[in-house]
Amino acid sequence: MTGKSAPLRVGLVGYGLAGSVFHAPLIAATDGLVLDTVVTSNPERQEQARAEHGAGLRLAARPEELWARAGELDLIVLASPNKTHVPLATDALRAGLPVVVDKPIAGTAAEARTLAALADEKNLLLSVFQNRRWDNDFLTLQQLVTDGALGDVWRFESRFERWRPRPKGGWRESGDPEEIGGLLYDLGSHVVDQALVLFGPAASVYAESDVRRAGAEADDDTFIAITHANGVRSHLYVSATTAQLGPRFRVLGSEAGYVKYGLDPQEAALREGERPQPGKPWGVEPEEMWGRVGAGESPATGGGTPLPTADGAYPAYYAAIAAALRDGAPNPVPATQAAAALDVLEAARRSARDAVVVTL
Repeated sequence: MTGKSAPLRVGLVGYGLAGSVFHAPLIAATDGLVLDTVVTSNPERQEQARAEHGAGLRLAARPEELWARAGELDLIVLASPNKTHVPLATDALRAGLPVVVDKPIAGTAAEARTLAALADEKNLLLSVFQNRRWDNDFLTLQQLVTDGALGDVWRFESRFERWRPRPKGGWRESGDPEEIGGLLYDLGSHVVDQALVLFGPAASVYAESDVRRAGAEADDDTFIAITHANGVRSHLYVSATTAQLGPRFRVLGSEAGYVKYGLDPQEAALREGERPQPGKPWGVEPEEMWGRVGAGESPATGGGTPLPTADGAYPAYYAAIAAALRDGAPNPVPATQAAAALDVLEAARRSARDAVVVTL
């Protein structure tokens, strides 16, 4: 690893949507990290990476090129297709390199725990990019729950819905089980992770999962019900077939409820080429998008009190990674937490297939 003053050198595997829109910009914006190498065999993506991150950026066609010069790197980030996460993370850890893996870390909880055990054996960081823990609405809700502003939370409704009536194709929508595609493992990884962070372990899981669109191969309309060990019930919806979008969050407690519409603005900003910069606003939401807190009133007709939404904070993830590698600070998303979410996703898949409630 480089000395204390030099930035940590990052090798990024994959420069599709995840690599180019999320990981590379956030790495480049993080004090103490430098994007050293991008791995992609696609000439157009190689040219894009150089244009976006400078002529000094190194390029590689295959991940194996990174393992061959592991001593020149301090962190590997995997933004490659889901089916490659386990083998590539295994290779990186065996090469002596800390690893960040995009979600889902693996197709099964057992694979995730095997990777976690390998990282422990090698005394290396293994973290999962669950960026939506730093969504503006989630940070706001987390503070409400922590402060007890809603009383005892009884029901948590979370929706990640889109209207995409025609499949886009590609591995994310593939029906091949090896690809680990479909919304259950894609958007479902986010909503399940958020529910577990807020309300703790799952005791049982029920799910409904459908393939609705003509030509679709993988689930595109899925519902997950979690009964948490503490009695909170989470109802989670992920869909590409929602012609009328519901609230992102509807949280009901013994004293009040919180209703929030709309998505965190950070992804849209990153897609449009905006970048986090020190001292400049980031993840800020306009007042008309704020959620509302109240009891016995309808937010749809202006009821409840508007609550300012916290600023979104995706840059905080990689800042925490840098601190973990430099100073031994806590891993922001340990692989064991991702494994717990995969327990729920596997249970949901079984529940939807067999029409049963699965006890964990």
